[in-house]
Amino acid sequence: MKTFETPTFECETGNYHTFCPISCVAWLYQKIEDSFFLVVGTKTRGYFLQNALGVMIFAEPRYAMAESEEGDISAQLNDQKELERICLKIKNDRNPSVIIWIGTCTTEIIKMDLEGIAPKLEKQLGIPIVVARANGLDHAFTQGEDTVLAAMTHRCPECNPHITNQQKEYPAKRVATDVTLNNKFMNKKEKLNRYSLVLFGSLPSSVASQLNLELKRQCIFVSGWLPSQKYNELPALGEGVYVCGVNPFLSRTATTSMRRRKCQLIGAPFPIGPDGTRAWIEKICSVLDIKPNGLEDRENQIWKNLSDYVQIITGKSVFFMGDNLLEISLARFLIRCGMVVHEIGIPYMDRRYQAAELLLLQHTCKKMKKPMPRVVEKPDNYSQVQRMHELQPDLAITGMAHANPLEARDIDTKWSVEFTFAQIHGFINARDALELVTRPLRRRSDFISNCRSLSKQIVDV
Repeated sequence: MKTFETPTFECETGNYHTFCPISCVAWLYQKIEDSFFLVVGTKTRGYFLQNALGVMIFAEPRYAMAESEEGDISAQLNDQKELERICLKIKNDRNPSVIIWIGTCTTEIIKMDLEGIAPKLEKQLGIPIVVARANGLDHAFTQGEDTVLAAMTHRCPECNPHITNQQKEYPAKRVATDVTLNNKFMNKKEKLNRYSLVLFGSLPSSVASQLNLELKRQCIFVSGWLPSQKYNELPALGEGVYVCGVNPFLSRTATTSMRRRKCQLIGAPFPIGPDGTRAWIEKICSVLDIKPNGLEDRENQIWKNLSDYVQIITGKSVFFMGDNLLEISLARFLIRCGMVVHEIGIPYMDRRYQAAELLLLQHTCKKMKKPMPRVVEKPDNYSQVQRMHELQPDLAITGMAHANPLEARDIDTKWSVEFTFAQIHGFINARDALELVTRPLRRRSDFISNCRSLSKQIVDV
């Protein structure tokens, strides 16, 4: 196979063969603890949420459906009055700090003016109403979160440049301590106080704390996360604030924070795998003019802990069909583990937002002496299956719809949606990512071993 020095990009004519983007409600309603998500659409969307999220009605989750029926679609009913009735019931029953409307394909097709209705009801009910259009016509699976965070970016308070990270970290001691510090520490303190850093991307609280701790080891203090656990704790944004993403599917949030809120984006690789996490921290340190400390040793220690998994996948090949927009980062991590990536299918890619990740992918291929995979945007699944028939990869990371057909063709598969819901960010969680990747390979190896053992027993008899 030919080794490419730079990535080759192709774009096919396939549709978004991905999970529905309104499934972002599954993790966002748990992350934003005082929120209520109202999905506006037909009964079909309600069935999807019921089955995909696995939450029954009696559990009283903090999301609901505003079902569009025949009268709504034919414009016989007043959309504002119907939404007012539903939101008033939500306020009385649940009293959330914010109601987030999720637009679906239905609201797009019938041109429902959610953005026009929301400000009127917000003023009337006294509850913030955020509108996010997470329809599957324009967005892939995980981009549902991107639309929500981009909408919430407008609700973040304006940054006060007089409040620094160190003042937030040590509010009671800041005045007294400043007088007694020596000049050397003062210089370091002044350097740290020049910035306000906000990270965006929905991660479990434990994973977010791990990343905060990794940055704190470099004397970098995070001002806040978007989204925050409480709506009234949204981070302050504005001119002079640095923002950095933790997921590759948040390009709209990055663009909104730069263009609308005048923040400075730190274009870094994403903290997936030990190599990606180290590169992510180093990039933040570089932009903030801080010298990284101990990252190489930290990464090497993690690679030693992963050696048992790496041994399983070294020399194996993998094919990404494309589903959750994590494909570039996962491919780079697996190449660093010794795998060969034939193709990276991805529903949509913002090359500017993922520029640092693509550059790290290129360097990783060169370091590991592996061929540069082709990157196919909006891949056509039929063509992909033909290419997989020729390449015969050891593993295919694919959407749920194609897993069984590929297994029938003797290709081991892993659902890409599992990487979306698993904890794979940071140094510590790299092991969980490899656990997912190696599971089908270990299952095949165990099956072959059992067959050989059984054959031997039959021969002995």
